[in-house]
Amino acid sequence: MAEIRIRNTEQRISGEENVRAFLESQEVLYEHWNAGKLAAELQNKFVLTDEEKGQILATYDAEIRDLAERRGYRTWDIVALSDATPNLDELLKKFENVHTHTEDEVRAITAGRGIFIIKGTDDVGYFDVELEAGDVISVPEHKPHFFTLMENRQIVAVRLFIETEGWIAHPYADAQFQSK
Repeated sequence: MAEIRIRNTEQRISGEENVRAFLESQEVLYEHWNAGKLAAELQNKFVLTDEEKGQILATYDAEIRDLAERRGYRTWDIVALSDATPNLDELLKKFENVHTHTEDEVRAITAGRGIFIIKGTDDVGYFDVELEAGDVISVPEHKPHFFTLMENRQIVAVRLFIETEGWIAHPYADAQFQSK
């Protein structure tokens, strides 16, 4: 289950309803899918064949299509990252810069853990959303944020897009942002 850390105060928010309510107040969508419906052999696998990616998409097809229909997403895929990913550190450096998008950034975590760092309202400032299998998040367009892996450096996620070109980041310079 997702957990939130508000960076200015170190306050932590846990519990599905509390997390959902806080994220809703920040205009961020949060949902939870049943992580247990994924085949056991894929629940901790982070190097995937195209067939295995297809199996994950098929497993969550109803959830993906429901979310896509409600929010206008037109395409989706799987991203899998781990220490086995070529040039992982370089890739993470690309992710670990505050940026915005002209569409929502959506991730449905199917295995592993990851973290979104999001700029909240002025009274909140930046906050971390620590995600694990089953957590689904949609950061709205134009909302400054970035995504990275947690200490385990392993994640598999469904990504949903409106634009068929996929993930396009626009750098966001912010003197208030501190990396920790």
